[in-house]
Amino acid sequence: MTSNFNTYYENIDSDFWRNLCVEKGVLRQYDKGELFAEEGGIAKYLGFIKSGSLKYVVYDTDGNERVVGLEFAGEFVADFPFSLYGKKSRVSIVAVTPCEIYCISAREIGTLMKSDAELYRVIAESSMALFDTTYNRYIDLYIKSAKERYDELVEKHEDIFSIFSLKDIASFLNITPTYLSRLRNAKHSRVGL
Repeated sequence: MTSNFNTYYENIDSDFWRNLCVEKGVLRQYDKGELFAEEGGIAKYLGFIKSGSLKYVVYDTDGNERVVGLEFAGEFVADFPFSLYGKKSRVSIVAVTPCEIYCISAREIGTLMKSDAELYRVIAESSMALFDTTYNRYIDLYIKSAKERYDELVEKHEDIFSIFSLKDIASFLNITPTYLSRLRNAKHSRVGL
């Protein structure tokens, strides 16, 4: 795996967030399939993932699950920044594997940021970095081919197929599982040449 699958980590004070979660948080266990946050509810925690992987999902008008984000061990998980302001989540965050996550109360952080200028600054910077990553992914859907998006994903996380299902990865790339299989087979054929 190359570093920074989620590119917003390049633009946030990740040591600050990791230390905050580990030092002031509680280590919680999540089973495969368990919700860290649920669409329509207010997410309770922000967390640093000690082990495991999660996915962010939404449901289209036909009720089909669409994967809009992936998180890995050593990264952060949150309905950020909405949970800090007590706003309802538009995504569900689901454990894909068993997870250990250092969780800190979003409500506590939301309250602290009102009186802590440094925390407020870090949250503002983190919000901007997350927006930048999300916006770039959105633009990539229009300017990059599915193959280019696939190649970048695999380059950033070579073992992604051992963690996430083909269906989840296809959904994240906004392609069909059949087309994803073709891309994988073509890549394996090129490598074998």
